[in-house]
Amino acid sequence: MSAQSSHKNQGRSLYTPEQRARRDATIWTFVQGVLAPVQFIIFLVSVVLVVRYLMTGEGYAAATASILLKTFALYTIMVTGAIWEKVVFGRYLFAQSFFWEDAVSFVVIAIHTFYLWALWSGALSPKAQMLVALAAYVIYVLNAAQFVWKLRMARLEATPNQGLTA
Repeated sequence: MSAQSSHKNQGRSLYTPEQRARRDATIWTFVQGVLAPVQFIIFLVSVVLVVRYLMTGEGYAAATASILLKTFALYTIMVTGAIWEKVVFGRYLFAQSFFWEDAVSFVVIAIHTFYLWALWSGALSPKAQMLVALAAYVIYVLNAAQFVWKLRMARLEATPNQGLTA
């Protein structure tokens, strides 16, 4: 059954023509296009700060601030992404074309939220907090890769004959 549904999905486009038109017309596409690389830059800086803390024991405040900023960026992109999905697909989350990306996003959000709880409750040591952040970041990278893949698929769908004409 999974082979059949996998085969069936290969022929299905990410967007209907109407959805593509809504995607291209909404400001939320631009917002997502700005927020995604901003979040990724925050992530890169944060990874460096977290790893530095774990290796040296120094820079806890900077690492913590970077994780908080990354978490804020994540929540922001998730809310605006849900609005984008509503405009494009008519539902806030789990549209068929982005079901798995949304599902993994919720795992990323859950781990970031667990980090916030650990930080504010003091339930975990600073080192354990940083390890939780790194776990969230690993899943975030997988999730970002999912979205980059979908972006690539959407571009390929938009220009199916590109490269075949002179």
